[in-house]
Amino acid sequence: MRDTEKGEPLDRRRFLRAAGLAGAGLAASAKIANAQQQPDPLITEVQDWNRYLGDGVQARPYGSPSPFEKHIVRRDVEWLTVSRESSVNFTPIHELDGIITPSGLAFERHHGGIAEIDPAKHRLMINGLVDKPLVFTMEDLKRMPGRINRAYFLECAANSGMEWRGAQLNGCQFTHGMIHNVWYTGIPLKTLLDEAGVKTNGKWVMPEGADSSGMTRSIPIEKAMKDCLVAFGMNGEALRPEQGYPVRLVVPGWEGNMWVKWLRRLEIGDQPWHAREETSKYTDLLADGRSRRFTWIMDAKSIVTNPSPQAPLKRKGANVLTGIAWSGRGAIQRVDISLDGGRNWTTARLDGPSMPLSMARFYFDFDWNGRELMIQSRAMDDTGYVQPTKQELRQVRGVNSIYHNNGIQTWLVRGDGEVENVEIS
Repeated sequence: MRDTEKGEPLDRRRFLRAAGLAGAGLAASAKIANAQQQPDPLITEVQDWNRYLGDGVQARPYGSPSPFEKHIVRRDVEWLTVSRESSVNFTPIHELDGIITPSGLAFERHHGGIAEIDPAKHRLMINGLVDKPLVFTMEDLKRMPGRINRAYFLECAANSGMEWRGAQLNGCQFTHGMIHNVWYTGIPLKTLLDEAGVKTNGKWVMPEGADSSGMTRSIPIEKAMKDCLVAFGMNGEALRPEQGYPVRLVVPGWEGNMWVKWLRRLEIGDQPWHAREETSKYTDLLADGRSRRFTWIMDAKSIVTNPSPQAPLKRKGANVLTGIAWSGRGAIQRVDISLDGGRNWTTARLDGPSMPLSMARFYFDFDWNGRELMIQSRAMDDTGYVQPTKQELRQVRGVNSIYHNNGIQTWLVRGDGEVENVEIS
């Protein structure tokens, strides 16, 4: 770790002195709390929840969040897409902690609305360049050997896409919330393809959805055989309808549009299909008019979720900065934090599991005295990839794209604790 402003290593003495100041802030906060002379009626008086019986076990058969958490919901933007049936909503990542996204808060993207499918009538077919075309019922899939559970992130290729030309006046949820991270349960795609027998000239797989949009994408056979999953469960229960119930494809680390929901067919071919979603969309337009195609991998990225525009700082003194990081190339190995716009960096603390192709949670404890901060985070994965700045991305890609923006985000914390989305030129 180096002090990038002075070009010198951060010495141990400076680090310990900073830690001492943070500890002093905590002690000061404790003194303020102990100095209160007036009794707190929330402690001295009996509250209603102490006085009356609550609901019984049958009152909430599925379970629901506390009514005091009702503001924590997915949100959409009406003008962003053509219609509600072909639209997207955003995960409230600024309100969450840990690495697993609750099922009811996992972001959605639909191209033809939510298909409501009777699992008893659903079929999954494998055809094309195979030795034996097959059709599976949901019962067939659920009784197959080799079932596995994996935690993977799913990120829309257009996540953060509005930031290509400059910072938008959006909060964390709307800027970076087209992502979720859940536990998937299902069967490796390789198991199904092996049973069908892929012919030697079978080089590509085309999954097809059963919804009205007829979603299709081309996936190289190497990826299909490596780690793709035919999933029927998430977070310990059945897939939600908006997440592809009764079965969907999981393509770990690759852009979310390829994770075909309501999966009905897998065709094996000898070349890519160049379907609608890989020609008219999901290509990266460069400054010279050419387009990058087959840019499937979602590169390493991190976001500070607190503080952020929807989660301002409310108190001076001890505070906790937190955020999420992920990489489609491997596992997050390290996240660095800057409070001064990238001039100096300090390594954050990763807590909880940091698994390949899954989110990692980071924390950074700091003492705030009311000064302005320029907060950034920078992720590194175990392949050595380092999250770039927005300017570094633009030098290579220009500003015409809306996809694959993994540039470093800057939040400006003002003296009153309010937070703004900004850029450093």
